[in-house]
Amino acid sequence: MFYHSKELHFKARVSKPDPRFACLLLEQFGGGNGELSACMQYFVQAFACRSPYPDKYDLLMDIATEELGHLEIVGATIQMLLAGVNGNLKDAAERNDIFADGFSKDDFIHSVFAVPPQFGVVTGGGPRLTDSSGVPWQSTYINANGDLTVDLRSNIASESRAKIAYEYLMQFTDDKDVLATLNYLMTREVAHFQQFEAALETIKPNFPPGVLQTDPRYSNLYSNHSQGEDVRAPWNEGRSTGFGEEWQYVADPLAQVRETDGLTEVELCGTDRTPESVRQADRRLSKVRSEEVRCATPTRKIGWCAGKAKTGSEKRVPVEQE
Repeated sequence: MFYHSKELHFKARVSKPDPRFACLLLEQFGGGNGELSACMQYFVQAFACRSPYPDKYDLLMDIATEELGHLEIVGATIQMLLAGVNGNLKDAAERNDIFADGFSKDDFIHSVFAVPPQFGVVTGGGPRLTDSSGVPWQSTYINANGDLTVDLRSNIASESRAKIAYEYLMQFTDDKDVLATLNYLMTREVAHFQQFEAALETIKPNFPPGVLQTDPRYSNLYSNHSQGEDVRAPWNEGRSTGFGEEWQYVADPLAQVRETDGLTEVELCGTDRTPESVRQADRRLSKVRSEEVRCATPTRKIGWCAGKAKTGSEKRVPVEQE
């Protein structure tokens, strides 16, 4: 159940109309990293974890709903930035200037409607579900893989992209009222980033994403595919952050391919993991993950809201990672 309050979550306001910035702000209304994308992504992800992870379902639905409120804030701000446009465009008989202070209809058309033309030609002076270039919003923006360790990482990345988009947008307006709104929205992206990060940490193990633990013959290889001076850094020397394996630097990948029959005869090096230990971990984690879903999902008399849901922490069985 959704309930709409006529009050915005944040008191959005603008000092004066600015159609050009309204066009830029469309990026966060109907763009790939905008508020609608975030809302739909978290909303869709929530369904798969309703039974096995009801606590994460609650988190995703709460943030999805907040993002819908952010979409309203962005849409309201765009509409305020276009104050006067809609009425003057409809005054077709008189063909008056859009603004009385000398900013003529010709000026407006040349500076705003040209990029994208649909912004004025189709909507008549209101927000539309496109990005700032006029590309319509599309469901391909949504990442939902049905595995929380994957989805939560996608969400962390999404919040990062949205944060930097607001940061860049703030460079294109001097309106203190608009800046206050953008600052609020930018800050909430960082808050959501931390919430998704905290949720990921409650799932153990959560590395690597998914269930299968990967092949130890290839998990700690770093292939130098660039000519010139070799660069050594934490991503190709020392121990890896996930498995704690010693990085094996391959200075000449072509020679390695030839010497190992296309990497089929690579010897284990720098890792305590073995093919057998990986197979055991795969079987163990597969059983735990499948049981989490099966035990939490009834197959008869199924009701979405029947009874009190248990928290995810009550049902999860800790598994040691190999």
